[in-house]
Amino acid sequence: MNEIRKYFTELTTEQTQQLTKLGELYRTWNERINVVSRKDIDNLYLHHVLHSLAIAKYVQFKPQTRVLDFGTGGGFPGIPLAIIFPQCSFKLIDRTAKKIRVTQEIATAVGLTNVKAEQKAGEEEQELYDFVVSRAVMPLPDLMKIVKKTLLANNVMPSPTD
Repeated sequence: MNEIRKYFTELTTEQTQQLTKLGELYRTWNERINVVSRKDIDNLYLHHVLHSLAIAKYVQFKPQTRVLDFGTGGGFPGIPLAIIFPQCSFKLIDRTAKKIRVTQEIATAVGLTNVKAEQKAGEEEQELYDFVVSRAVMPLPDLMKIVKKTLLANNVMPSPTD
């Protein structure tokens, strides 16, 4: 958690408590369902939470921003971002039911009311979002082909192959 405080010095008490809870929750769930590499669970905050929050150092989502986390796995980057941006709504999708279950349980356990987790392939998503975030799901050109249709028209950026 010290890694987070080093870069995010203006966290509220509630955000600090929520982020702190993640360590215990992910350890507990990881014993049952492998959502983070067992070899990497000791680096949860540095390799997963902090990496998920990196965008928050460059982009400040405005209240009511709608964000899709494509291929969330166990909730990264969506859950840490939902903690940092409580006035935004996050939809976390993944094809794997057990990962979505973990994501829902963790979001509920830390008191996130701005997160909806759903088992779904990205190609099936029909709603529109202001932003799409993802971590290491597929090569960027492939990801852009799939998510372009989910981005509001004024936010669509050209893909690397356009």
